[in-house]
Amino acid sequence: MADRQMHVESTLDPPVLIMRRAFDAPRELVFKAWTEPERLKRWFGPQDWDLTFCELDLRPGGEWRYCMSGPDGAESWGKAIYREVSAPDRLVYTDTFTDPQGNGIDGMPTTNVSIEFADATEVLSRTQFASIDDLKAVLSMGVEEGMRQTFDRLDALLADGDH
Repeated sequence: MADRQMHVESTLDPPVLIMRRAFDAPRELVFKAWTEPERLKRWFGPQDWDLTFCELDLRPGGEWRYCMSGPDGAESWGKAIYREVSAPDRLVYTDTFTDPQGNGIDGMPTTNVSIEFADATEVLSRTQFASIDDLKAVLSMGVEEGMRQTFDRLDALLADGDH
């Protein structure tokens, strides 16, 4: 079985955050978990956070709008605009923090994200930031631990056999 720990690295020139994780499931299933709203609602977000809003139009130019709600009532809204959808190999999108109406929030970073689904069911997430300050801001928000928990939840979903 592949190493199922999340591996993280970052670079400053350009400012990029790279996260890599293997899953014990066919890549087609991992891709579906990443692109179908009912599946996303079951795993996307850190531990104790729920995806309470999820609308997805999976095509280039389409949007994925979502809201993660925390145990203390906090909400984190976001919007991704797909630039590339290549099932089951790759997703490329621009991601931004938004208000509940989908408007970008001033001062919050917008990122360019590519998710690659390899044959060995390794997921590679590469997030490029506009600046080093944006990368540092997201790291200071706890994105690394949040994604570790998120990937653990995806792993549990895939392992439970209820796909």
